[in-house]
Amino acid sequence: MSEIWKPHVAVAAVIERDGRFLLVEEEIAGQHVFNQPAGHLDPGESLVAACARETLEESAWKFAPEALTGIYLLRIDEASTYLRFTFCGRLIEHFPEQPLDKEILCTHWLTREEIAARRNRLRSPLVEVSIDDYMAGTRLPLSALKAYGLDH
Repeated sequence: MSEIWKPHVAVAAVIERDGRFLLVEEEIAGQHVFNQPAGHLDPGESLVAACARETLEESAWKFAPEALTGIYLLRIDEASTYLRFTFCGRLIEHFPEQPLDKEILCTHWLTREEIAARRNRLRSPLVEVSIDDYMAGTRLPLSALKAYGLDH
């Protein structure tokens, strides 16, 4: 019997304030890359809760997801495929003294043009794609997501 293929489930937040987007600069495999606050879904966790948690852990911002801006399937290589749920919403509170996840070097508020200028340093093409979908007005209601038997 062959092994069942399973993509990695990830969440991300597109957060815009005054024409600038919140990105994290992180070190991955010795490289400094830029990404939205993002991460993996934990066992027993809803997609919305995962996005709020990851945003807080990576940026020290409490974030309330309000809409889904896209669901993306990204194949990196034969062994790595990601199913990424990207949300937009509102910032609630900043905790500047909170330590960030160990991979996170710092956060940045960048314009769309500044992000495009860093294209070769983006963690994945989904950074730009999801910002463009957000800017185009794509908003799917959170009610489209159904979660059963989860802790939160």
